[in-house]
Amino acid sequence: MRSRTTRQPAASSPTPGARKKIAIVTTVWKYLSHAQHMGDRFLVGYPHEGEWRRPPIDVVALYVDQKPRDDQSADRARSFGFKVYPTIAEALRCGGDKLAVDGVLVIGEHGDYPRNDKGQILYPRYEFFRQIADVFEADGRAAPVFNDKHLSYSFDKAKTMVSTARRLGFPFLAGSSLPVTWRLPSVDLPMDAEVEDALMVGVGGSDPMDFHALEAMQCVLERRKGGETGVKRVQLIEGDAVWRAADEGRWSRKLLEAALSRSDSLKGLTIRDGRPQNLAEGDEIKRIASHPAAYFIDYADGVKATLLMLDGVLADYNLAVKVKGLPDLLSMQFLLPPNPNVAYSACLMNHVATMFLTGRADYPVERTMLVSGVLESCLESKLKAHEPLDTPHLAVHYQPPRESVFERS
Repeated sequence: MRSRTTRQPAASSPTPGARKKIAIVTTVWKYLSHAQHMGDRFLVGYPHEGEWRRPPIDVVALYVDQKPRDDQSADRARSFGFKVYPTIAEALRCGGDKLAVDGVLVIGEHGDYPRNDKGQILYPRYEFFRQIADVFEADGRAAPVFNDKHLSYSFDKAKTMVSTARRLGFPFLAGSSLPVTWRLPSVDLPMDAEVEDALMVGVGGSDPMDFHALEAMQCVLERRKGGETGVKRVQLIEGDAVWRAADEGRWSRKLLEAALSRSDSLKGLTIRDGRPQNLAEGDEIKRIASHPAAYFIDYADGVKATLLMLDGVLADYNLAVKVKGLPDLLSMQFLLPPNPNVAYSACLMNHVATMFLTGRADYPVERTMLVSGVLESCLESKLKAHEPLDTPHLAVHYQPPRESVFERS
């Protein structure tokens, strides 16, 4: 690896009419992996607003960290005419001496990696990013970067990634597909609204799926009055303690009812007994929820929010918000069309393509940085006997885009 210099690389300036060249850096590329879902969008196009969109972007290089028996990377390279390189630096330079791409797609998801004591999978997203930044610094030029999902399992590493992008002056986008997918109904929190309470309900457990749920909730709540000022305290509880917390008023059954009313995947006691039922009332939900968990998030401005992860109860992600001055609760489902097409990844990649083409990110990376830290701290609470934890390090300030960027067509 080249030694780091003190030069400040300039981000690439978009050239009107020119096709962009991108490199993909990923942990693994196989069927149903994120690399396949996202990388294929840049190889064959994707559906968007009633047309098949093929942005003027070419995949010219690929780095794959692991190649299992069902690896697809070699086949994709042969079929679409790009090369798989043995290192990240070689991929970004396309085998030459200088940065040779106009954007980098980083997908650190799936593959065989260890877990830490919090249960987090130690995907090398930070390590990938560090090698990319090293190339930018050594070569005196930078390019836009997208990082799939959390920035890192470590908030310190996530914060370093954001500060590095800011220092080197390149556009940086990250996060989940849920903030940009369709919503049912197509509603949003009014800008500068006063939030009195919020509850998200999701499924899938830790650590990959709770990140999706937390960032979906965050993309709505960040629009509240004053913008985002960070999180001061978190707690994660599990099992019967979740239901006791409801009885104690720590989370609202009325909000749960509103959130579940948007689900189209409510479960019954058995596959045959899937009758519609009000799971927010009575004990029925306790009988069908396996390993329930509640994530309590206290924002610095006094707003409180809850994430309930309720495996066995539903199979989608739904949010309810109590807004001061509105007579009805605001509620919505974050739509996830099924495998193998997962059309919501096309929504996300459309924003990534826009950044590669314009040099501007559609929403702030600080959102993903904050959620990365919230999740890490919640898992730390779980590790420490489910005790509440103060989080002064999560005093993250940012303003959301005036217009939300979820899919409406």
